[in-house]
Amino acid sequence: MNTTTASALITTTAATFAVDVLAASQSQPVLVDFWAAWCGPCKMIAPALAEIAQEQAGVVRIAKVDVDSEPDLAAQYQVRALPTLLIFYRGKVVDTLVGAQPKAVLVSRLAAVAGASR
Repeated sequence: MNTTTASALITTTAATFAVDVLAASQSQPVLVDFWAAWCGPCKMIAPALAEIAQEQAGVVRIAKVDVDSEPDLAAQYQVRALPTLLIFYRGKVVDTLVGAQPKAVLVSRLAAVAGASR
């Protein structure tokens, strides 16, 4: 698992996705950010995702997948635009957001899943 105790923001790969996302989503929502270094909107939302990961550590997890490094993982989840944000809960995708989203929208969508999980 690629995580630290200070933050719930991790980088995941095809090799670690099952543990980092699918297993972790059994107990908390996991937002997966499919992004690329060359993607302007991806860079725009990165600070908000980092803030959410810190502010909601233990409640939600944020995972990042670099689509250039992990094209098979992006294809598996039918990522066709960047950024694509998938929210997993109990091993399944329960919400999808495409394009840069304001922090408030991300927090609201995660809260809806987290609230439903209680």
